[in-house]
Amino acid sequence: MSIRHGLLALLERGPRYGSQLRTEFESRTGSTWPLNVGQVYTTLSRLERDGMVAQDGEDDAGHALYSITDDGRTELRSWFETPVDRSNPPRDELAIKLAMAVGAPGVDIRAVIQSQRSHTVKAMQDYTRLKAQALADVPADRDEVAWLLVVEQLIFQAEAEARWLDHCESRLVRLAEAAATEPGSGPGSAAATGGGRARTASSRLRSIRR
Repeated sequence: MSIRHGLLALLERGPRYGSQLRTEFESRTGSTWPLNVGQVYTTLSRLERDGMVAQDGEDDAGHALYSITDDGRTELRSWFETPVDRSNPPRDELAIKLAMAVGAPGVDIRAVIQSQRSHTVKAMQDYTRLKAQALADVPADRDEVAWLLVVEQLIFQAEAEARWLDHCESRLVRLAEAAATEPGSGPGSAAATGGGRARTASSRLRSIRR
């Protein structure tokens, strides 16, 4: 939904055509989430169908212009005022990978974690360099300020991921040490009861979503 509302936000500044919206969206977000023209026009068609934008003639070059409607402004205001929902998190490939790697035969999960940590730290360093470049001169317009906010979010996200990977490795070490001191792996062992505990945790997560 962010593309849909992002286009509405840009149209609130005045009529735009598709390629112009794509350029401004990418400028505002530093091309972090690049769009193609087809995606923009598909979204515009849906917004027009829903009564949130309307075609507004053409510019001097013959580009079809779109304008935001009153319904579109109402939708945009609601988007700005409503918190982003975190109760139904999107699938995260890294979390899924580590969850599946736990106990998978032939997989060195600590090697998986260390490899990912190296990649994440490098990405964080790259984002930090981009931030330094952005701050070399005081941001002059709203697009530069917007890009600075985006790149700082990427830095914080990478920092959090690196800390989480450290935590995962520490937890695996503690579990391995605990397992080494436990007698056997019978019906009452952690391995045998793990499925039940996982189901209980899953139930708790579903209750949060409600």
